[in-house]
Amino acid sequence: MSFASHPFRGPLFMVIATCSYVINDTLMKLATEGLPPYQVLMLRGCAGLIWGLPLMLVLGYGRQLPLVFERRVLARNLAETVAILCYVVALANMPIADASALGQITPLLVLLGASILFRERIGGVRMALIGIGFIGAIMVAQPTMQGISIYAVLALANAVLCAVRDLAGRRIAAEVPGMIVAMSAIIVVLLGAAAMHLATEQWVVPQTHHLLLLAGAGLFLIFGHFFIFMAYRVGPTGVVAPFYYFFTFWAVLSGLVVFGQFPNLLAISGIVLVVAAGLTIVVLDERKRRLVPVA
Repeated sequence: MSFASHPFRGPLFMVIATCSYVINDTLMKLATEGLPPYQVLMLRGCAGLIWGLPLMLVLGYGRQLPLVFERRVLARNLAETVAILCYVVALANMPIADASALGQITPLLVLLGASILFRERIGGVRMALIGIGFIGAIMVAQPTMQGISIYAVLALANAVLCAVRDLAGRRIAAEVPGMIVAMSAIIVVLLGAAAMHLATEQWVVPQTHHLLLLAGAGLFLIFGHFFIFMAYRVGPTGVVAPFYYFFTFWAVLSGLVVFGQFPNLLAISGIVLVVAAGLTIVVLDERKRRLVPVA
């Protein structure tokens, strides 16, 4: 079996996407300690353009650049923009664990939307496994009462809008490259962040370490946008969506490496549930596929 048709390709892309987003979030949170959130978002977008535009030209996508403003691409990335405008404020004002926990409803919403919009059959066993993954993610994040605030509402709004983003991405034509969609997201979010910064914040001169942090965030942002879009393009929603829970797995590693926070027994147990539930869904889907007779 070639990698192009391998059942683990979509889940692998989702794992890479969640890792990239957590690295991006970690660098952004460090930058918000000295800069206002929308300015951080705007500078990260500038860094994403600096990294992404030359990469697009090297990959030969220069002639397809106008597709960044294609109607369905823009619809997906407008949802992305509103989502991140909510999330960056929540991230700057509440613990990462709380923001992560509230974001774990995204896969459930994606699956519900796919069932309604695309008539994808989820099934009771798969929904039960997804629920186990959700419980595991909450065990890892271990949200506190501190998260119940307007910032929690913003984090929830981010989760809902991310589901809208991923469902809208399913309607983008196959001939639109994933890199084009990723660059469109960076441009649209940059414009939204710039508008919010001018309307609500005062400019703060960034230090050298702020610029380095946001340069790194911009690079990993490209990877996150590209791989999450490609994950839903190459894999069934019911198989790919549960691997969004790996966001909490990478968040634990980030806390350990960056902030010196070692996961407790409850968090470790939650990681085991997340990984086990996701892999079981893939195995069951592959077994079902093999049992379907070839006409």
